[in-house]
Amino acid sequence: MQIRHVIDRRRAVAGGAAIAATAALLLPSGSAAAAADTAKPKPTIVLVHGGFADASGWNGVIAELRKDGYKKIIAPANPLRGLPTDVPYIRSVLKSIKGPIVLVGHSYGGAVITNAAAGNTSVNALVYVAAFAPDKGEQLGPLLGKFPGSLIPTSLQEVPYPLPGGKSGVDLYIRADMFRAAFAADLPASTTDLMQLTQRPFAARSLTDVTTAAAWRTIPSWAIVSTADKAIPPALERWFYKRAKSHTIEVKGASHVPMMSHPVTIANLIEKAAEATS
Repeated sequence: MQIRHVIDRRRAVAGGAAIAATAALLLPSGSAAAAADTAKPKPTIVLVHGGFADASGWNGVIAELRKDGYKKIIAPANPLRGLPTDVPYIRSVLKSIKGPIVLVGHSYGGAVITNAAAGNTSVNALVYVAAFAPDKGEQLGPLLGKFPGSLIPTSLQEVPYPLPGGKSGVDLYIRADMFRAAFAADLPASTTDLMQLTQRPFAARSLTDVTTAAAWRTIPSWAIVSTADKAIPPALERWFYKRAKSHTIEVKGASHVPMMSHPVTIANLIEKAAEATS
């Protein structure tokens, strides 16, 4: 009887293994990929906007990332008060995140992430979206004039604002008559009208603040060149990304806000950066 018990037990184990193997064969390949994705946690995607904009510009990209399984996404409000204020703020956001990070910056936000990511070992990848990627010691104003093509210098309206201690600063707005041409010419006029009315100005000092660190020197980077950009000239974007040895793609006909006009393309590049560094 003892021998029969052992034989029956072996048969049960063998039968269970056969069932498990059969079930594995019957599972669709997508299920195996899903299981792998579950086992390998995805990084947190941090999206940093630039001047004249707010975090809502990332809405289309966020929708695409979520669709592809990226659940941990943060799009903080960049203060736009200059690098000495904005960099420590974004740095504090990064420090609050557990696990790996893919850090994305648009326009002036590129300068912010370049400084903020330096020394942070949780940031696995940088993604520049029609963005500045300055080096240590550089200022954005002189960089903007390095190549022709920007409409920003002739489109600005300066508005003073008070600072503590009785001093004053200067805010920069894009004039209503130039906003669409300079910033978002590939979006519907009805959309750019609202963007102009709700634009967040940024401090003029942002153009003269000195970059103190260049995270792209130690962190791998990916980048988007918008070929019809009238804010940051495409030639300047190419120069930045060649210097940084970024994995670069070009979006033909895209304005300065490709994350709004081409959200799928931007999300795909972010995902490539995440996959390559996870």
